[in-house]
Amino acid sequence: MRTLVVVDAPSNLGLRPPAPGTVPGCYKLAGALREQGIVRRLGALEGGVVVPPRYDRGDWQEGDGVFNAPAIATYTPKLADRIERHVRAGDLPVVLGGDCSIQLGASLALRRIGRYGLVAVDASADFRHPGNSDRVGAAGGEELALATGRGQDDLTNLEGREPYVRDEDIRLFGIRDAFTDDLAELGALKIPTVTVGDLRTWGAEELGRVTAQSFEVPQLDGFWVHLDADVLDPSVMPAVDSPDPDGLLPDELVALLRPLVTSPHCAGLNVTIYDPDLDPEGTAGALLTDVVVAAFSGAAD
Repeated sequence: MRTLVVVDAPSNLGLRPPAPGTVPGCYKLAGALREQGIVRRLGALEGGVVVPPRYDRGDWQEGDGVFNAPAIATYTPKLADRIERHVRAGDLPVVLGGDCSIQLGASLALRRIGRYGLVAVDASADFRHPGNSDRVGAAGGEELALATGRGQDDLTNLEGREPYVRDEDIRLFGIRDAFTDDLAELGALKIPTVTVGDLRTWGAEELGRVTAQSFEVPQLDGFWVHLDADVLDPSVMPAVDSPDPDGLLPDELVALLRPLVTSPHCAGLNVTIYDPDLDPEGTAGALLTDVVVAAFSGAAD
């Protein structure tokens, strides 16, 4: 098995403030999972921290595009540099966020190397863009659209590499069955999307296995896994910015992730959105750590 390397990407640049005068607490995700012993339990090496710029929306107003865009445009290549180095060395990076905009760093890194797919395990598609919404602003709800070249050029075309991921190389899992608008657009674009209901009908482990195999084609060099903690049901994961009901349960998520992250074609994993500020007892953070460890090892400590 390849060497796992844990890298911290504590950026909250892609989320709206939870309240006036505050900043999103998901930048504490990495520290919280480290307190749960994730590096030791994964048997991983230390990959350090990629420090983000300061969260500052300045005088941004609705209609101005993505807030913190210059900071995200600066941070994404820095994170990509770190991820690229580990992937080229044959390591498997486990990147602890942060909000979902950190996924752009992984996608840019892999785009530099070759053609890679993306498995997004998320309660929502994060596919908001100017063509379907007038509320573009938070990159953490837009990173999949940005990665596929939909949105403002300073984020979609870094280093002239637009798109970072092709539509046909994306697989989505865990979207809530009620998100019908997202499902309609994704279906029209032929982006394979498995809702929570679909996953329970077809079986999480089988879907994970078949999905990993689908990337074993000559055109692709591998795939990345993006995990948003809000894919879990709020009964077990309330500490997220959008705790939508009817999500996955931990055993279902582990069954889906295990054949993906243990595939020899998996280039890495990032974990996002868990907010320790919303988890004063640390129980949700402990559960999220257990899920990640179980996915790699077959059973949590």
